[in-house]
Amino acid sequence: MAKVTYEKEITALLVIDPYNDFISEGGKLWDKLKGVAEANNCVPHMLQVLNVARVAGLRVFYALHHQYRPGDYETWKYIAPVQKAAWAHRTFEYGTWGGQIRAEFEPKPGEVVATEHWCSSGFANTDLDLQLKKHGIHKLIVIGLIAHTCIEATVRFAAELGYEVTMVKDATADYSDEEMHAALDVNIPNYASAIVTTKEVVDTISSL
Repeated sequence: MAKVTYEKEITALLVIDPYNDFISEGGKLWDKLKGVAEANNCVPHMLQVLNVARVAGLRVFYALHHQYRPGDYETWKYIAPVQKAAWAHRTFEYGTWGGQIRAEFEPKPGEVVATEHWCSSGFANTDLDLQLKKHGIHKLIVIGLIAHTCIEATVRFAAELGYEVTMVKDATADYSDEEMHAALDVNIPNYASAIVTTKEVVDTISSL
């Protein structure tokens, strides 16, 4: 892949689904993710990228999965398997600890939280594209959960919309090494202009 450069005025960090249910001990999905997430230090890497981006003056945007509320899906005519699973497990349930952003990742004043997405892409049926365009953003650095669903779907959609995307490969996790491989080695390289480590992206944006 070609070396990607970043300009502060047009580059933003996109943080996807840093919910307690995903990345905190006791979260509904943490035990499924824990093996992969701890092996690549996903959560510390996510936090490192976020903090360095803030110090560097990059804008930060959040793309968050819909928080489950009773009655959300009961009257839907069609429901995707990933939505059916969220319904069954009440994942990211509104008003609960699991449905809250992990404390260290809480958005700061001026950071943009897009409207919640209902399936996997942070762009589909949300205002994320509008918010990015209104802030003059053309390049995205992506971190968060999980690699083969929300991350991949959002990266694909971003490329379709014309954004240049950098994926930070050790600032994401998945349920298995196989799913990580499918996302990061097979699918996302078709859409992301760069797939980098936390160290690589931190070194680059620290010098902005």
